[in-house]
Amino acid sequence: MIEVRNLTKKYGGNTVVNHLTFTIEPGRIYGFLGPNGAGKSTTMNMITGCLAPTEGQVLINGHDIFDDALAAKRCIGYLPENPPVYPDMTPEEYLRFVAEAKGIKPSAVFEEVYRVMEETDITDMKDRLIKNLSKGYRQRVGIAQAMLGEPKLIILDEPTVGLDPRQISGIRELIAKLGQSRTIILSSHILAEVSAVCDHVMIINRGNLVASDTLENIRRDNTPENRISMTVRANPDGIDSILRSIPGVIGYEISADPEGDNIYGVEIDTESNTDIREKLFFAFAQKNFAVRKLAKAELSLEEIFFRLTDASNVYDEEDGENDGGEDEEVHHTPDHDDHDDGEEPDTDDDDDDGGDYVPLFGGKRDDDEEEEDDE
Repeated sequence: MIEVRNLTKKYGGNTVVNHLTFTIEPGRIYGFLGPNGAGKSTTMNMITGCLAPTEGQVLINGHDIFDDALAAKRCIGYLPENPPVYPDMTPEEYLRFVAEAKGIKPSAVFEEVYRVMEETDITDMKDRLIKNLSKGYRQRVGIAQAMLGEPKLIILDEPTVGLDPRQISGIRELIAKLGQSRTIILSSHILAEVSAVCDHVMIINRGNLVASDTLENIRRDNTPENRISMTVRANPDGIDSILRSIPGVIGYEISADPEGDNIYGVEIDTESNTDIREKLFFAFAQKNFAVRKLAKAELSLEEIFFRLTDASNVYDEEDGENDGGEDEEVHHTPDHDDHDDGEEPDTDDDDDDGGDYVPLFGGKRDDDEEEEDDE
């Protein structure tokens, strides 16, 4: 449905989007993630034809977004971060205006407006002024305008920013419903939102695409293959003694768990192709230590996001400085067998020398555009 080829945006010597290439397949909900200043909004604006790239191409159903703009834009419904609504209109008046602007036949406007109002559940608000609606309903009006004309692709830029938890839940349900018959691209800072509704995730950092896959595959590719996660009611000395006695353990970290006293989380690195979960269970059971959790480790989307966007190093600032107290992580390398190193290497480099760049909106296909606001 969408082909993005070598998409690049530069402002002077600053590259905001760096040679992005990806494909959006029909019938999926895509989550588009990245820290502030990563280039998400700039990319969205180029995909929708609101901003010309320095170089590269965007094809929507085979139509170039700039060379064949009208045909390409008929395939897209777009909700910017700030909904483009007119506060002194009612939802019905505003949606009629947008429908006419989109070129929907006059005879079909009434039916089309009521269809999108019903799908977004704003029919009861159709006669109220938009300025008197809650932000949640204004977002629904914005989504409704994106749906006019039945585009097969809907792009939503931060659709839940500023909403309360109930409104967020309602918008998520609406997005999931829309995704049953359309392709959705959802840009969001809320990782739980992406995890809840998206089946494909793209992560952008400093203008580069650093991951594009299903959430399950991204988790698998970024989780250490031979790591076991445990939660156990015990004492640190007992945990240490047991783990040092079990062959196959390379290293482990013990940290106090906030669930209660004498409860500890343990991250265990093992030899390749070695599953020691049963040995662990029986060893702790023999010491009458209650095992509350025992499973192969799986990173959360938040942890993966930090790793891929060079932010996870904030968790390593005190490595090597703790004194083994109950409130700090304790790192160990067992001295059994012939293992001589169980420490996990640092995975992140703190080499961000560019900072966040904030361009101003506007521009032509040349490289002399004015700066544009970007997230």
